[in-house]
Amino acid sequence: MDFGQGFYVTDIQSQAESWADRMARIRMESGIVSVYDFDFDTAKTMCRYKRFDEYDESWLEFIVANRQEAYRGEVYDIIEGGVANDRVIDTVEAYMAHLMPLDAALRELSKHRPNNQICICSQEVLNTHLHFVESYYIR
Repeated sequence: MDFGQGFYVTDIQSQAESWADRMARIRMESGIVSVYDFDFDTAKTMCRYKRFDEYDESWLEFIVANRQEAYRGEVYDIIEGGVANDRVIDTVEAYMAHLMPLDAALRELSKHRPNNQICICSQEVLNTHLHFVESYYIR
């Protein structure tokens, strides 16, 4: 939801395992993590790439627009940046609900260091640069 429709991956193993565990608990089954070889450096140079380095105003506005299904800006093949996770989601939702002004939301967000998610929005990028390696159960 953060960066719109796409195939989401991360280069942080513990984060991938946490996502898999969360879905496993919801579905009441074992979680599976899939591992891929992603030729990220090449892909970034050959396509429309957007990176958010911090939880800032541009990140917040992009997340809000995507969560409200209202994003109408530039189309990207790959989007990379922080996750609107448990550490920051309350701030994002308060801002979305107009319960927190932008300056207060940005102050709150600045207290957190972004983790990493990569949204691959292009089938061509998936076909060309992402290759399955293995899967493993986490519980």
